Amino acid sequence: MTPFRLNRLFDPRSGRALDVAVDHGFFGEPSFLTGIENMDAVVAALVAAGPDAIQLTAGQARLLQRVPGKDKPALVLRTDVANVYGRPLDPHLFSHHLPHAIEEAVRLDAVAVCVNLMQLPDRPEVREAGILSIMALRREATRYGIPLMIEPLVMRGGDAGGYLVDGDTAKITTLVRQARELGADLIKADPTDDIEDYHRVIEVAGDTPVLVRGGGRVDDRTLLERTVAVLDQGARGIVYGRNIIQHPSPTAITRALLAILHEGASVDSALAIVEGAAA
Repeated sequence: MTPFRLNRLFDPRSGRALDVAVDHGFFGEPSFLTGIENMDAVVAALVAAGPDAIQLTAGQARLLQRVPGKDKPALVLRTDVANVYGRPLDPHLFSHHLPHAIEEAVRLDAVAVCVNLMQLPDRPEVREAGILSIMALRREATRYGIPLMIEPLVMRGGDAGGYLVDGDTAKITTLVRQARELGADLIKADPTDDIEDYHRVIEVAGDTPVLVRGGGRVDDRTLLERTVAVLDQGARGIVYGRNIIQHPSPTAITRALLAILHEGASVDSALAIVEGAAA
């Protein structure tokens, strides 16, 4: 991997990045579409808010890349599709990557591609599928100089028959380490249940930049406090989706997060940005 594309992902002032994930429609789960039904409007609003990157699928990336000018957010391209988020789950689980994903990333001028590495209870075949995808993508990503973002996802069973995020520190660090060993250029990892443990995730990732995944919706203060905590422990950025796109003011929460990332704003001053927009 060459670092040139990542120069468009990480802000030169802070060395950090905010990637807004809007790839949820890829996974075929109806609840994931809340707030992103009209993708033209969503992408336009995000471009105006100015995050460092927007994470999209091959089918939606043109909505970002057709925007003229040099100052728009960079593209992170989602490469794989899975059906592990259903409630109830399908009897057959799968995870597949687009066979032409890296070439598509080159054509679309993406700064990186993203692929899952999922660990599900008693379903080792899904983890195997992720490893096979990563190995195939790693080969082509190296050939074309495309940074590979691996997303280690440790899941647990949920009451409704689906899977939920497992924030166990030992499980997360183990899967993050496997992502590093498989050749990740970037790692997108869940927060730990005990957020003060997050330095352990950073440690096992070594010099591979870690961007922290947002997960399900939480209140603004919790989100901002968690963001400050992981950054203080060495995270290089965040990849938030529903906490931005399902927010009452996606632009305001984006600007609040950017203030924390790039200007060192406190939780209270960032929260004032959000509250000021609602006034």
